[in-house]
Amino acid sequence: MLDGLEPIRNNSLKDVCIKRFEELILSGSLSVGEKLPPERELAKRLGVSRPVVHEALVDLAAKGLVSMTPRIGTVVNDFRRQGSIALLISLLEYHNGKLDPGLLEGMLNMRLLMEVENARLAAKNRTESQVDELKAVVRQEAESDLTDIETITGLDFEFHLIIAIATGNLLYPLLLNSFKPVYTNLTQKFFQDESVVPVVFGFHKDLADAISHRNEQAAADTMLRMLKHGEKRLKKITSG
Repeated sequence: MLDGLEPIRNNSLKDVCIKRFEELILSGSLSVGEKLPPERELAKRLGVSRPVVHEALVDLAAKGLVSMTPRIGTVVNDFRRQGSIALLISLLEYHNGKLDPGLLEGMLNMRLLMEVENARLAAKNRTESQVDELKAVVRQEAESDLTDIETITGLDFEFHLIIAIATGNLLYPLLLNSFKPVYTNLTQKFFQDESVVPVVFGFHKDLADAISHRNEQAAADTMLRMLKHGEKRLKKITSG
């Protein structure tokens, strides 16, 4: 079951170790409940030092892929039960930048639940400086080159992050930041179609206005329409 553990030769040994174990676990080559060999043996098989292996396993444990118990060892977890948000990035990389349909559907549903409420709370709790920040992003978007996908993606994420901060709930921006690598990976593909950029910017302007006027219902409705618009296109892109 450990045939994938050939010696590693790379400058970033810990990262390579992490990816090697992630591939083995996510592919099912290492089964749920399977106990890994001692760190010393793993290090020998991988051709790296024991501290490198230990650091890699600690990272895997933080993601929920394994459990490390003193005097027992390291055991492979069922990541569906014990995985953390950090594992989403690994799942995306494992699928070469593509989310499987179930994972995409789950992420889109979570966005609907979280970001529609974010918009409502932002309209209720925002400060004047946060309104100014939103309007500044809208102005930058209006002046952007529609073909500059990296800049547009960054502005889009910043707009959503300001809204999350404006809710007054400290957890919402932290959750959104946790999704940033996955979020921006998808939106970069989304914005490759230049025709969608003005539509999204229009939603942003309407949303900023609703939040500015403390119109909670209009803010929630606009966010919902924007997310539904994005959901339809993202599903089309990722199914291709």
